[in-house]
Amino acid sequence: MPAVFLKDRSFIRVVGAEAESFLHNLITTDLVSLAADEVRPGALLTPQGKILFDFMIRRDGADFLIETDATQREGLLKRLMLYRLRAKIEFTPLDVEGVTVGWGDAASDGPRDSRFLKAGIVLTRTPGQHGHDDRAMYDALRIANGIAVSDRDFALQDAFPHDVLMDLNGGLGFRKGCYIGQEVVSRMHHRGTTRRRVVIVDGSTDLPASGMELTAGGKPMGSLGSVDGSKGLAIIRIDRAGEAIASGTPILAGDVEVSVSLPTWSGLTFPAPADEASA
Repeated sequence: MPAVFLKDRSFIRVVGAEAESFLHNLITTDLVSLAADEVRPGALLTPQGKILFDFMIRRDGADFLIETDATQREGLLKRLMLYRLRAKIEFTPLDVEGVTVGWGDAASDGPRDSRFLKAGIVLTRTPGQHGHDDRAMYDALRIANGIAVSDRDFALQDAFPHDVLMDLNGGLGFRKGCYIGQEVVSRMHHRGTTRRRVVIVDGSTDLPASGMELTAGGKPMGSLGSVDGSKGLAIIRIDRAGEAIASGTPILAGDVEVSVSLPTWSGLTFPAPADEASA
C-alpha cells in the first residue's frame, strides 16, 4: 500500500513547561485528551470563529509538533509569538521538509491521523521523506473519505470549523475552556445552526476544475474544491442540497450533473425540506 511524500508540509516544535496549557487555551483541539499515538487536526480561529490557520498537532515526548502547510508556517509562528506574552514556551521551526503519509501495509509506527481513523483507515504521518508514491493516490483517498484541506477545498478566514467537519473528526474540543473564537463555535454547535458541510461529489463525467459553482434549479449552493476525475469535494449549503434531492432537481457542477453525499463516517444526513419536516 502507498507511502506518499507531501513536500508542502512543515513543522513547528513547541517546547516549555507551559506549552500544553498555552496551546490548549488558544487552539480548537483538546490537548488534554490527545494520546501519544495520534495526531489531530486543529485550528487557530479569528474572534469571529473562522479558521485563520489550520494544522495537525501531535505530542513528541514532553513537546508538541505542529504540522502545517509550508505557506502558513511563518504567519502561524508570528501569531503564536504574539499570544505568548510571558508564557514559558519556545517555538522552533524544524529544518525537516515535508511529511510522509502511509496507510495499509505502508503505515508506520508513527501517530495515526484521527481524521482517517474516523473513516476506519489507519493512516500515519511521519516527518521527512520516507515514501515515493504519487501524491494523487493520497488525494484520491482524502476525497473518497470527505477530508478537506485549506487552499484546496476552502479559503482561510472563509470557513467555520463545522463547515470542514472539525466538530466530528477530533479537531474541536467541546469540554475544554475558552479559546479564540470559542463562543461563536459553541453557539453554532448547541443551536444546530451549521448550514455548510463538506460533501463528496460524484460526476456523471469528469468534473470541471476546482472553483466551479454547484447549482440546483439555478440556485448556488457551493463550489468545487479538490477534484480527481469524476470525484471531488465541495463545501455546500446542505439545506439547499436536501431540497434538491427531495424534489428531484438536478444538481450541476457547471454543465455536469452530479450527486452529492455526506461522508458516511460523519453520521450526518441532509436536512429535510421545511414542509416535509413539519408534516
